[in-house]
Amino acid sequence: MLAGCADDLPNTLTNEVPPVSKPPLPGSYYPPTLTGMRGSHEGSYEVAHALSWRGDKPTDYQLLDEHYDLVVVGAGMSGLAAAHFYREKMGPEATVLILDNHDDFGGHAKRNEFHRDGRMMVSLGGAQNIESLTGYSDAAAKLMSDIGLNEDFLNFMDASTSKDLALVGNFDANNGVALPGSNGHFMYAGNWNAAMFGSEGYEQVVESLPLPGDEKAKLIAFWGGKRDFLEELSLSEKWDYLNSVSYNQFLIDKVGLLPTTVPILNAIILHLSGMTGWNLTVGEALLGGASGITSLGWLGKATASAGGAFLDRLLKIRMFPDGNASVARLLVQKLIPNVAPEVTGPANIVAARFNYDALDQASNNIRLRLNSTAVGVRENELGIVEIDYVEQGSPKRVMADHCILACYNGLIPHLCPQMSEAQKAGLAYGVKTPFVYANVQVRDGRAFSKAGATLFQCPYDPFQWVSCAPTVAVGGFEPPRGPEDPMVIFMMHSPMPMAKPDPRLSTRDQLRLARTQIYQTQFSDYEQQIRKQLQSMLGQFGFQHHSDIEAITVNRIPHGYAYPYVKLDDPEWEAGQAPHEIGRAQFGRISIANSDSEAVALMNAAFDAAYRAVGEQTA
Repeated sequence: MLAGCADDLPNTLTNEVPPVSKPPLPGSYYPPTLTGMRGSHEGSYEVAHALSWRGDKPTDYQLLDEHYDLVVVGAGMSGLAAAHFYREKMGPEATVLILDNHDDFGGHAKRNEFHRDGRMMVSLGGAQNIESLTGYSDAAAKLMSDIGLNEDFLNFMDASTSKDLALVGNFDANNGVALPGSNGHFMYAGNWNAAMFGSEGYEQVVESLPLPGDEKAKLIAFWGGKRDFLEELSLSEKWDYLNSVSYNQFLIDKVGLLPTTVPILNAIILHLSGMTGWNLTVGEALLGGASGITSLGWLGKATASAGGAFLDRLLKIRMFPDGNASVARLLVQKLIPNVAPEVTGPANIVAARFNYDALDQASNNIRLRLNSTAVGVRENELGIVEIDYVEQGSPKRVMADHCILACYNGLIPHLCPQMSEAQKAGLAYGVKTPFVYANVQVRDGRAFSKAGATLFQCPYDPFQWVSCAPTVAVGGFEPPRGPEDPMVIFMMHSPMPMAKPDPRLSTRDQLRLARTQIYQTQFSDYEQQIRKQLQSMLGQFGFQHHSDIEAITVNRIPHGYAYPYVKLDDPEWEAGQAPHEIGRAQFGRISIANSDSEAVALMNAAFDAAYRAVGEQTA
């Protein structure tokens, strides 16, 4: 067994830590530089929760002298894409208002920006990568091309990405695992991901781990494909097993691992899906990036190409230094050029500073209004859509010929109570996967450099992945180049339970509990967790959290990935009868566009949903 967990470490922190510095804003309103709690921050969710939890909303609204061709609720990827597709189809004179409850646009694609001694550093606060455009629909691929993100530029991104950065899918880059012990973390730095898939020398990697000898032997046999762990089953029985038993139960029952070892094999699943091996079948986990596909005998080896396809996907990931925030910024600048008139496309998007005052100008045909939470959407007897919203405590109403709801599916039944019960049930079915993404500005990168890898899996810690922020020299951005430079450490936390959950709780129940957990966790709690974990990991390399940490941004994402359906809990519906398909039906002059409506947590799915919704409203 491991020597302990992070909470068992000697408390090297004082009861009071120095306050995290907040760099001064280099101008007027500029949300990317804000530190502390971001994502679902205070002021962004209270109005929506009052509506969805208690049915509370204002009774009187100021009717604005504003009538739009289209109002879009939600300024995430799908909402921005909807505005783009609508203007493309209806012409440049089309008027569009985009509303969003947050103080920044982009939805999950958030930008975290830090400044020190004239140097700008950025990192991702949510959605992070661009996969190969070969998997995009024609409409989604054209949108990407319209904002300059064609294959030529993506290849340029490849060439501009540091080859030692594991976060961006460089599978051969040094990556490691960090396991807590009584005197700080055991740190392995090499090619941990490759070892988990049985690469050359993986036995030595396993032997170095602080695990009992028999656990090491089991991992070596499992990762090396040295035996068929389902050999007693026929081919059809094996297939049924792969699609009906959880990955973690397989690890315990068939591989023989201790429950305390299982989290080591769950960290990669958590990062990629936000779920654990308790939520996914063996087949779902293996096809989603978990290790062990070669340990299923003939069936496993015959389908090992699926694991290879997963690795190929990893290798084809491209990432801006601020994740998909730059994609959102490119879309916004395309829609409202005055926010950054100097931007010519992706070549200088990352370094650009946006003028948020230009987002919502009466002279704009397309306007983006932040800090505005929709509370009611209905089509009146004249065929006009009335949209009620609350802007920083002030209830307002605008009119539109059409409306596209690009917000969370779960909120829509409360916005449109006049919908049928069947449609509302379809919209309410899925539960989004929560995450917390933290970015920590540190004085320099010396300690992290000495650790020997750019990314560590931390299966027993609050933040299960710890990495360098993307050091990609693209978009006019110059990243830190050496250990003496200041740097940003990226950390990811999934609140899903690593221990075997109560069998009475479905995955959707667990996701609800996980979401509640992160809503109830204060920034100060996350700060303590971050300081303690980094000190235990990096203290052996000279890191001192009191003096080395200069700023912390915590991006709380309670409503994260779209619910994908899981075999352990969800039936197989006939085509057109899945909850998301019923839920996304056009509702008169109101259509629905978001990744929830596609049941796929990918940016191109959000684009496809927007294209469908615009097509419905312009038919």
